[in-house]
Amino acid sequence: MDVRRLEYFLAVVDRGGFHRAAAALYVAQPSLSQAVRALERELGTELFHRIGRRVVLTEAGRALVGPARAAVRSLEVARASVASVRELRTGRLDVAAMPSQAVEPLTSLIRAFTRRHPGVTVAVRAVPTARGVVEAVRTGAAELGLLASADPLSGDEVAAYELGEQRFVLVVPPDGPFEGRRSVRCEELAGRRLVLGQPGTGMRAYTDSLRERGVDFTAAAETEHRAALLPMVLAGVGLAVVTEAWREFALRTGARVLDIEPAAALRVALVARRGPLSPAAAAFMATAVPPPPPDPEP
Repeated sequence: MDVRRLEYFLAVVDRGGFHRAAAALYVAQPSLSQAVRALERELGTELFHRIGRRVVLTEAGRALVGPARAAVRSLEVARASVASVRELRTGRLDVAAMPSQAVEPLTSLIRAFTRRHPGVTVAVRAVPTARGVVEAVRTGAAELGLLASADPLSGDEVAAYELGEQRFVLVVPPDGPFEGRRSVRCEELAGRRLVLGQPGTGMRAYTDSLRERGVDFTAAAETEHRAALLPMVLAGVGLAVVTEAWREFALRTGARVLDIEPAAALRVALVARRGPLSPAAAAFMATAVPPPPPDPEP
């Protein structure tokens, strides 16, 4: 099977249509369409329902997405392995990351990695939930993933490496409540207006747990766009419970950041697909998860 045809098929899936896929691949649309038709003939079934200019995956098309990504990723590993003799002077690494962890520790990890390998591009894909990050790595949509979870990962689907914890903090506007304080009891959030993240995230699970414990706050807003949290807080919409990753950024905007007591935290982990990694992914892993020191000599 021609892997190039699989790449074209996945481009149509990811871009939502032939026109956008052709533009992204810098190929003529007729050539792209012919390649996908050839793949359908080879498999003996249609992969897309073509409805005007729209395309919708058939059941067979949905079944092909996972194996196609695995095949393309394997080819990329082979190509990158050859390129490794050039000491990672060029290349690309796809990383799926949850929004807060994309602030930190991903920023610091990319800075350290690109200083060592300036020719490698790190492409960060935003994924809102830990489950989504695991799925992106498992299916090959990304080679590495960065997530935060209240519970430890089992490691059955992907290999997981814990990087530490991020505690929850409260972001307050400059003229907001709790003036002159460095911390706040979680019970003191009762009656306050909060800006919430979307369901399925660790931050949302924490605020939901507060409500279950009788902390009756008001949901002033709910947003999937994590970048909107700080502007909403500064505009006086409400307070926001976020992770420690946002502390420095929030302080630079003029907001105040208070520790929430008792302390609660999310576990931050870097996840990788099982099996051989590309040289870029292996080098990134070595940067993020250094090997343990050798045992002292007897």
